[in-house]
Amino acid sequence: MSRTPTHIRTTRRAARFALRVAVPLSGTGLAFTIPAAAHADPGSAVYLAANSLPVVIANLQAWVMGILAAIATLYLVLAGVYWATAGGDPSQVEKAKLALRNALIGYGLAVLAPILLQIIQGIVGG
Repeated sequence: MSRTPTHIRTTRRAARFALRVAVPLSGTGLAFTIPAAAHADPGSAVYLAANSLPVVIANLQAWVMGILAAIATLYLVLAGVYWATAGGDPSQVEKAKLALRNALIGYGLAVLAPILLQIIQGIVGG
């Protein structure tokens, strides 16, 4: 069977791709197999710093509010893009209105997050 120039090109391309994948993976694998010195002091006692329930709930409140606000902002931007590119298409305008409504719901949940987490804190007893 004779080799055509196309076959040789595809073989070389496959070999280059294999090298591009294999070299970084082998370097990463080598880095994980080399033992490293542990820098812990084995002679002293280890104390775990666990937060109290109010601190955990306050941290959770900040995360929930941030995530909800970020998602709501994403929907608000999408609503603006849909509305600006609608060009009079009723289905696109409806899509923009739905995205705007979702953004407003997300902002409302972000505002209500502290209240909901206070209720959870009262139920748990913190």
